[in-house]
Amino acid sequence: MARVSLEDLDGLGEEDAAGGGEEEEGEEGEEEDEQERSRLFAHWEAIARTHRVSLPRDMAGPIVQMSRHSQARQPVPYDALSQQEKCEEAAYEERQYPAGKWACVTKGEPMYEQSISMSFMKLMRYICKENSVGCYLGMTVPVLNEIHLTREGTRLEREVVTAYYLPEEFQQNPPVPLDPEIHITERAPLRVITRVFYGMTTEETILREISLFWELLGSTDTVLRETYIVAAYENPSVPQRRNEIWFICQPQ
Repeated sequence: MARVSLEDLDGLGEEDAAGGGEEEEGEEGEEEDEQERSRLFAHWEAIARTHRVSLPRDMAGPIVQMSRHSQARQPVPYDALSQQEKCEEAAYEERQYPAGKWACVTKGEPMYEQSISMSFMKLMRYICKENSVGCYLGMTVPVLNEIHLTREGTRLEREVVTAYYLPEEFQQNPPVPLDPEIHITERAPLRVITRVFYGMTTEETILREISLFWELLGSTDTVLRETYIVAAYENPSVPQRRNEIWFICQPQ
């Protein structure tokens, strides 16, 4: 029978102590992760309430992932064609966006904020894991919200299309969404005139920005009058987030 020496026992004690320390550190790390997860969820939940949307608990995972990757966002490619200035500041810019594949969700909730919030939650799940490759796809900006005015031009139609541009590595072979409400769409080249504004986007603020843009642009038949795009560069949890209103140029 093999004998166990005092040195062996001392070594076992050291291993047990070391193992216990690692276990404690692991538990502390898990506790910190859970605290961060709860803090982020509570913050997003408060934002969701302002949009009159309920935030499901299963959004905690995607929220944490998006927060950890918040600095690694790919811009949607485009060519700047011209820029108009007013008082030495950029008033608006004309751009050309190439054809590309986008993941799109269409919602028609009573409020604009509800539609874009519910659509973005679906897209977050798709971006983070709920796709055929089962991994984080990467965030691109801006996320587009295509809107339509009523015939009178005084309100927004309920239906809003929210679109996420697939990163370059997935453009040729887009991962399939697990959610049947998400559709991969090949969008044609798009020429737009854009203007920046900041803050929350509601029906009221969007209508105001459209009106201000028309005053700045003047009378023209070169852009559509019923369809516009609101481009969002930051997630809904950022209070003074950057947005753009896009006027869509008539096909040439």
